Amino acid sequence: MQNDLNQISFEAAFARLEEILEKMNSGAISLDDSLKLYEEADKLIALSNKRLNEAERKIETLVKNRNGEISLGADEKPLTQEFKLAGV
Repeated sequence: MQNDLNQISFEAAFARLEEILEKMNSGAISLDDSLKLYEEADKLIALSNKRLNEAERKIETLVKNRNGEISLGADEKPLTQEFKLAGV
């Protein structure tokens, strides 16, 4: 299962999390199945957070100024730019 999770896209992980949420909210599944789904969701959330953090780091490096330092905003946090997918 872990290898399968490493191959899943962020979007597919998010869609699977939505499916799990719907099943768990339905109340039509057993306690054992609920626990299995909860464990799967926990792994998907961790993977999604990891991917989001990696993407944020990549974007921050693209926003570096010419001195090689990350440009900071007034709140002292790194400046980032909105990421837009082409064709969306």
